[in-house]
Amino acid sequence: MQQIARAVAMAFNTLPRTHRIMLGSLTVVTLAVSVWRPYVYHPSDAGDNPVVKNIELNKNPPTLLPDASEPFDEETPALEDDVPKDEIDEIDDATPNQTGRYDYVVSSGDTLSSVLNQYGIDMGNISQLVKVDKDLRNLRIGQQLSWTLNENGQLQSLTWEASRRETRTYVRSGDTFKLSSEIQKGEWNNSVLAGTVNGSFIGSAKDAGLSSSEIREVIKALQWQMDFRKLRNGDKFAVLMSREMLDGKSQQSQLLGVRLQMGDKDYYAIRADDGKFYDRSGSGLSQGFMRFPTTRQYRVSSNFNPRRLNPVTDRIAPHKGVDFAMPLGTPVLTVGDGEVIVAKRSGAAGNYVAIRHGRQYMTRYMHMKKLLVKPGDKVKRGERIGLSGSTGRSTGPHLHFEIWINNQAVNPLTAKLPQMEGLTGKDRSEYLAQVREVIPQLHFK
Repeated sequence: MQQIARAVAMAFNTLPRTHRIMLGSLTVVTLAVSVWRPYVYHPSDAGDNPVVKNIELNKNPPTLLPDASEPFDEETPALEDDVPKDEIDEIDDATPNQTGRYDYVVSSGDTLSSVLNQYGIDMGNISQLVKVDKDLRNLRIGQQLSWTLNENGQLQSLTWEASRRETRTYVRSGDTFKLSSEIQKGEWNNSVLAGTVNGSFIGSAKDAGLSSSEIREVIKALQWQMDFRKLRNGDKFAVLMSREMLDGKSQQSQLLGVRLQMGDKDYYAIRADDGKFYDRSGSGLSQGFMRFPTTRQYRVSSNFNPRRLNPVTDRIAPHKGVDFAMPLGTPVLTVGDGEVIVAKRSGAAGNYVAIRHGRQYMTRYMHMKKLLVKPGDKVKRGERIGLSGSTGRSTGPHLHFEIWINNQAVNPLTAKLPQMEGLTGKDRSEYLAQVREVIPQLHFK
């Protein structure tokens, strides 16, 4: 045994000093653990007075919410709080039959599902429509779709102008739709309606013979080029309309071209065969939008869902935008040219900005740490409007982003957004030939 101990000691002494310290420390710890015994408390050891500690539990434990998302049932600012009323908005008030009705003109690449899905209409309804009428799979450029929703946000009816003469209507009946078709047999005639602004554009256009729906089309066609609220007495306009007359009454109409003179500058919009409007040289009139309000794409922490249900109350609590989880202070960019109509702190939305783009589009950006714009500012696509944050009712740094088209919230990730477009090749040549026929007709009185 002594020889073994001597051999171990010699081997230990030959080790480097660092290793000897580590081995010695490990030996001491091992011996301490081997002789340690835990003390077990017995109530009898404390006599008749045991120590008792009461711990009060929190009666209102914190609610666990989705990462960087809005709480269920939390309402975003009402749209009417964002959009200031002006005399152009009165067009909708003058046509109550249009309330709750959404219109869409089919453009290149559109399908029935791509159009309706961006407005939150589920694929089940779309599939039922196609089962009723397979022709809906073959939408053509320039055709118009109109639809209404019921109180639950489901598709109630759809109208498809399959041609100038045929209109097909699909009305909900239980879980499916019933189809009816109407064939118009009227005669189409072109006419020019011209006038001078005196008071308001709407009143002057009505005096010239334009209907409320036709005035709306004129405003939409020129919405990117000018602000109709800035028209003054003496400004002039000329509109070329194609109208279908049946029994002496106009049944439907289509805007072919418009010329508006504001001051000493003329603005033109002329319809091409694809249903879109271009200027005199064939360049697109709409301003292009970016898909995302940041320089890079961030993770989606909560998707657009117009029929999201509160799991507790079982009530519909729509999520009208998309939440992007992003670091605090990330620059937030406007996705398109427009005018800032709201830039303020507002309750659950925190610091938020609303921007109007033309007459049909609006975007909203919420929960920002800092605002970099103010109401009335004109902004260009890609311009910084704020820094992301977690203000208002928020569970973490993120940006809540909404897109509204014709006063209807749409899915920002799938919405059909305006793009900078222009005609080329044969399409442009045919369009320019059409321009040469239309412009001479757009003369002022």
